[in-house]
Amino acid sequence: MSHPVLLVIAHGSRDPRHAATVHALTQRVRAERPGLRVETAFLEFNAPSVPRVLERLAVEEADEVIALPLLLTRAFHAKTDIPSVLREARARLPRLHIRQADVLGPSPLLNATLGRRLREAGVRPGDLPRAGLVLASAGSSDPEAIAVIAEIARELRHTGWCAVRPAFASASLPRTEDAVRALRAEGVERVAVAPYVIAPGRLPDRIAAGAEAAGADVLADVLGPAPELARLLLERYDEARALVGASLSA
Repeated sequence: MSHPVLLVIAHGSRDPRHAATVHALTQRVRAERPGLRVETAFLEFNAPSVPRVLERLAVEEADEVIALPLLLTRAFHAKTDIPSVLREARARLPRLHIRQADVLGPSPLLNATLGRRLREAGVRPGDLPRAGLVLASAGSSDPEAIAVIAEIARELRHTGWCAVRPAFASASLPRTEDAVRALRAEGVERVAVAPYVIAPGRLPDRIAAGAEAAGADVLADVLGPAPELARLLLERYDEARALVGASLSA
């Protein structure tokens, strides 16, 4: 039996760096698991769209697709947009079996990717007892997504940082610059900002601008095509595939 196709669904952006980063990540996934067919689609702004990729797979007589949201939390896109697109595709393409995998976060592999980007930006283990961290996410109006970010910040506090604060580029407060200034007001000597976002774009740029405006000492890069993130995509794919097998054997 052939393996299901892995369809990575990214949000998309007018910023060309976004799609380039997504494609670099999916290319790393292919390298991690040779023989697995990995396709990329976008909800908006970029091509190919999710319906177009699924139509092509149906024409090519693919049997099964695992659609993986390239999202860090279960917010609007994961709960509403992607399920809606996939429902419409199932109705139009009944011979193509489509299953939606879980979102990426939270996961120890995401925390490991954050650690990688912070080390690349110059943070050393000996810095942590005197350093504060701002975990800066894109933001959401979904309380579940906000709670997840807050919980990750609490977890990171136990890895050696003297303080960790969440921040958001949109929809929620505090903003990155406010979180940096709050840490300074608490007497934190060194402040690092870690963008909890996958690819460059408008909101990550807003995070970077806030870090610079508030005088953060370190700004890490976005998560990007890190090896830990590629392994996480495959982990979610395998979990969804195992659920397919369990349902068939039940």
